[in-house]
Amino acid sequence: MTPPERTREQQLCEQAMSRRSKITPEREQEFYDAVLDQLRESGYEAVTMEGVAARTRCSKSTLYRQWKTKPQFVAAALRANRCVRFAGIDTGSLAGDLRAAARAAATWAWRDTMIVQALSHAVLQDEDLQHALREALVEPEVAAIDEFVRRAVARGEIAAGHPAAEFVTVQLFGVLRARPLLEGKNADEDYLSRFVEAVLLPVLGLTEGPGGDAPAT
Repeated sequence: MTPPERTREQQLCEQAMSRRSKITPEREQEFYDAVLDQLRESGYEAVTMEGVAARTRCSKSTLYRQWKTKPQFVAAALRANRCVRFAGIDTGSLAGDLRAAARAAATWAWRDTMIVQALSHAVLQDEDLQHALREALVEPEVAAIDEFVRRAVARGEIAAGHPAAEFVTVQLFGVLRARPLLEGKNADEDYLSRFVEAVLLPVLGLTEGPGGDAPAT
């Protein structure tokens, strides 16, 4: 292929990309919000291109042109809403960090739990959807809590290799997901705070009194 031909091919690709990318970032986020709202309200099976188009007052062809299939659309919506909700938490102690994480989680956990429940079957059928769910709602928070523990080890609050350290994330996320299933109630701030005080801190050997950051003397 000669250089002029290659240039012409690149121009055609750019034109095609431009036609597909006329959606503004703000409009794109509207579509993603509509997808996630449908997920929370009605479950994965009820999400349709037609439903999103009706909510956002656009044509189905616009959505199909940008996202070929429903799984691709849902995966894109999840990735676009990836958010490290524990970002910025650094109280100077592991106990303080876990307490702050409990308070933060109480404000959004129910929304994430609804999405996880809505996708519980679908992610078993679609690997990309499964990866998107992990990237959006699991991995950022796991990394943040792991950082809490790493800092605690560096400060000498807990020993490196503490046998309970690897289970902190599992325990915190487990209670967030399990309470709605077992009790039909969201894991609210009071519940999560009591869980941190009664379970996480004792198992880590942290003896601060409730709400305090300094070890008891």
